[in-house]
Amino acid sequence: METNNSEKKTKTPWPTKKSMEQIYEMNLWGGKKNEFYSGEGSHIFEIVNPYKEVIISFLKTFKTPLIVCDLGCGDFNVGKDLVAYAQKYTAIDIVEPLIEFNKIKYQHKNLEFDCLNIAVDNLPDGDCAILRQVLQHLSNQEIKSVLKKLQKYTYIILTEHIPLGDFIPNKDIISGQGIRIKKKSGVNILADPFYFKIKKEKVLTSFSLKNNKGLILTKLYTVL
Repeated sequence: METNNSEKKTKTPWPTKKSMEQIYEMNLWGGKKNEFYSGEGSHIFEIVNPYKEVIISFLKTFKTPLIVCDLGCGDFNVGKDLVAYAQKYTAIDIVEPLIEFNKIKYQHKNLEFDCLNIAVDNLPDGDCAILRQVLQHLSNQEIKSVLKKLQKYTYIILTEHIPLGDFIPNKDIISGQGIRIKKKSGVNILADPFYFKIKKEKVLTSFSLKNNKGLILTKLYTVL
């Protein structure tokens, strides 16, 4: 007996959706009870403001504003300040209550929210995809799936928390709250096993965390 696509989708072994729901339900990234909070990386001034400045500067270089897809938008504390510089801004997250909350809190004529699993579901069309500290929480299997979908975009703005200095990239993890930094590793989409093909890359901004806890690095990729 054949299994249809929806049945295959519900039987996927990837645990990401439940893991991410639990993170917000239990405030594992901080914040107050019954509050959606995406962690200090989305709220600390020294991290967030330079990031927003450089992304806004990039978006403003286009005479015709880009169509932007924010993949893993979280509590939208960062994305809310980028919306004005896009022709259309679609913000996506896997946690449905979070998306429903964002729909009420943030309303702009060019802004849409959608609840999707970016490793499983089809992604909206657009010019530029933003993934801010998203892939670092995913297994290599899920990252491979996401990267296939990212080939449709002309620009990818990717932020990852990586170790300082040299490291072995892309050590596999189980999707969830943790990241590869505990394994002294980080995501590099150009390296084994991903080998993502690009035209060029550019470092937009970086922030060194205290106590040798790594680097938050943002790169701009122009896709082939």
